[in-house]
Amino acid sequence: MPGHNWTMKKLCRWVAEKLGKPVSRSTLRTILKRTNLSWKKCKKYLAKADSEKRAQFVEQFQLLYERMLRGEVRIIYIDEAHIHQDMDLGYTWSLKGEPAWRSSTSPGRGKRINWYGAYDFTEGRTFIWEDGMCDGENTIHFLQRLSTWLDESERQVVIIWDGASYHRSKTVQAAAQDLGFQLLPLPSYSPELNPEERLNADLKHAIGSKVPVRTKAKLRAAATEHMTMLENTPERVKKYFGDKHVAYAAS
Repeated sequence: MPGHNWTMKKLCRWVAEKLGKPVSRSTLRTILKRTNLSWKKCKKYLAKADSEKRAQFVEQFQLLYERMLRGEVRIIYIDEAHIHQDMDLGYTWSLKGEPAWRSSTSPGRGKRINWYGAYDFTEGRTFIWEDGMCDGENTIHFLQRLSTWLDESERQVVIIWDGASYHRSKTVQAAAQDLGFQLLPLPSYSPELNPEERLNADLKHAIGSKVPVRTKAKLRAAATEHMTMLENTPERVKKYFGDKHVAYAAS
C-alpha cells in the first residue's frame, strides 16, 4: 500500500475500494492481529544507508571475529554521547489525550557532558572518558588514555567507530596509527550497527529515570555511577546484542 500512517479509518476505506464492499473496524483489527501486526509508533531509519557497504562491513567483521577467536585481535567499539541536564523529563500524571509538557531551561553546550565511550567486545569491558568537547584534539587524548587502559601488547587492537569528521582527520588517524590501532569505520548512515549506541541509550534512559539533576557535577556523578554499574554487570551489556542490528556481532 502506498503512503504511511495507515489508520483503521484509512484501511477500512482502502479495503472497501478494493473489495467493493465495506468491512468493519473490529473485523479488520482482528485480521491484522491474526497476522501478527500491531499499531505502533514509527521509527525512522536512515534511507541513505548503502546496503552493499553494510554487507561488506559485516563480512569484514566476521573475518575479524575469526581472528579474535584465534587470539590475534582485540575488537573495540567507540562512540560519543552528549548528556544534557534537561534530558531527564521523567513521568507525571496528566489528562488523557493531552501531552504532559515540562518547561526546559535550554542549558547551553557548556552545561552538557560530552562522553567518549569504548566497549571492549573481546573482553566484555567498558571504558569512558570525558573532558570537554568531542573534537580532534580530545579524540587523540581519549585514544591515548584508551591505549593505557587496554595495556595490550600481544594482540592487534581494532577500533570500530563512525565516520565523524574528527575521526577522519589526518591528525587523529596518525595518532591512532602511532598507538598501534587499526581503524575500521562503520558504513555511512549506519550508527545502529554500533553496539556502543545501546550503551549510550542505556545511560540516557537511566539519567532520565532518576531525580532531575540540576548541575553539571551532579550530571557527571549520575552518569559515572550508571557506567560503573554497567562495567560490573557484563550480562546486561551482552543483552544489547539481542538487537537485530547488532546481531551480526553475536553470531
